[in-house]
Amino acid sequence: MIKYLFNRQIIYSLLILAFYISCNGQVETKSTNDLKNTDTITIGTPKLLKTQDSGFGDNIHCSLIDKQGNLWFGTTGEGVYYYDGKLFTQFTIKDGLSNNSVWSILEDTIGNIWFGTSDGISKFDGKEIVRVSLEKTNSNNTLTSNSDSRITIGAMMQSKDGRLWFGTNKGVYIYKENLFSAFLNNEHIVNKNGLQLKSVERILEDKNGNIWFCSGMGGGEGVSRYDGKLITNYKPNGDVWVPYILEDKSGNIWFSGRTNGYFRYDGKTFTDFTENLPFSPIVEDTTETICLKEKVDFGPILEDKTGNIWFTGKMSRFGGTGGIWRYDGESCTNFTQDGLEDYQVWSMVEDKAGNIWIGTNNTGLYRFDGKTFTDFSEKASK
Repeated sequence: MIKYLFNRQIIYSLLILAFYISCNGQVETKSTNDLKNTDTITIGTPKLLKTQDSGFGDNIHCSLIDKQGNLWFGTTGEGVYYYDGKLFTQFTIKDGLSNNSVWSILEDTIGNIWFGTSDGISKFDGKEIVRVSLEKTNSNNTLTSNSDSRITIGAMMQSKDGRLWFGTNKGVYIYKENLFSAFLNNEHIVNKNGLQLKSVERILEDKNGNIWFCSGMGGGEGVSRYDGKLITNYKPNGDVWVPYILEDKSGNIWFSGRTNGYFRYDGKTFTDFTENLPFSPIVEDTTETICLKEKVDFGPILEDKTGNIWFTGKMSRFGGTGGIWRYDGESCTNFTQDGLEDYQVWSMVEDKAGNIWIGTNNTGLYRFDGKTFTDFSEKASK
């Protein structure tokens, strides 16, 4: 990372130096070469600090582990945080980010980090964060960057053929050779349901090459699958808002529905996962299994290195069992601690050591090592 990108971070960190000396006794300084092998000296913070006056309703909405094992966290008000394993560095609009609300993060095949925001796309090329112009479109497309027509980027994905896919509030767009084109403006696509694919929150390409689109708030189209010619639409469990999707190592597709919990697709049928599965919360000093049949809240889905599936529970203040759940193929186990169970989980990512990082509302961040939750964030008052 070149020096000018960190100027503001250095100044900010110096201002909080006294705070950390009094609270923690020290501030760490290190030589950073994680970002594209530069040797720029940077001062970071051991916890995720909020500088943009975000409130309790803001969250860590998305997360990514890059090819070098560094973690990135996108927020709905505090921009992006980069974590190198020891220190957090924050990037906002002052550092080139299009908007401080970041809904999606993607690393492409050559190592660029893309940020989908409430006001278009930004890209980190290893040296600086720059805004990606949305004006370069094919004819008959409507994607523009006019100030009165802000583009929200809810989802990003790079397909096996190298194309970048973007889910926006104006539909799905494909980016290739520095040119955006509207996905549905293709006469060869069979779209019998007349889908508009607006407000898509997740895009996934499965092992068979199918492209899946998950409809977000305001989209109301459930789940759609594109097989290269035909778009097929599903509304399993009646859910029309499906914010999360995952393909596991066995090829099953997992979905998180906004109102009816989790369900799984095996290539032929959808199975309601939360209605009929026994949940087993941890109970100290006993082997007794407590079985619950509760609809859990919608939330992210993660498959760890050993094949376990992780998802989230309903917040305790709404009558559920909060925290996170681990499904080992036979049963589910709940993990939580005081405080975490009262937060909505919005993102999960596994680091190279196998820890699970959990992003919540109130721009909260926790790390779970299999036994203990560690809080890595400064909290705002409720």
